[in-house]
Amino acid sequence: MQTASFLNLLETLLIIVLIYYALKFLARLFFPIMVKSVVEKAQENFQQQQQNYQRNQNTQDDFVNTNRKSDKPRETKKVGEYIDYEEID
Repeated sequence: MQTASFLNLLETLLIIVLIYYALKFLARLFFPIMVKSVVEKAQENFQQQQQNYQRNQNTQDDFVNTNRKSDKPRETKKVGEYIDYEEID
C-alpha cells in the first residue's frame, strides 16, 4: 500500500488543471458550431410553421369565398305581427 506523498498530490492537481484547460479549449472550438446548428434548426422549424399557417389561411379564405351565395343579406322570416300592450289603470 502506498502512502500519499506531496509529489502524487501535485501530479493529481496538474492532471486536473490540464483536463480543465483542455475542456475549456475544446468548448471554445465546438460551442459556436453547436449554437449555430441549434439556431438553424429553430429557424427551419419557424419557417415550416409559418408556411403551414399561410397554407391554412389560404384554404380557409377559399372555403369562405366558395360558400358565399351572394352579398345580399338574408331576409328574416316574419312570424307574426308585433303587438304593443299598454297598461290600463
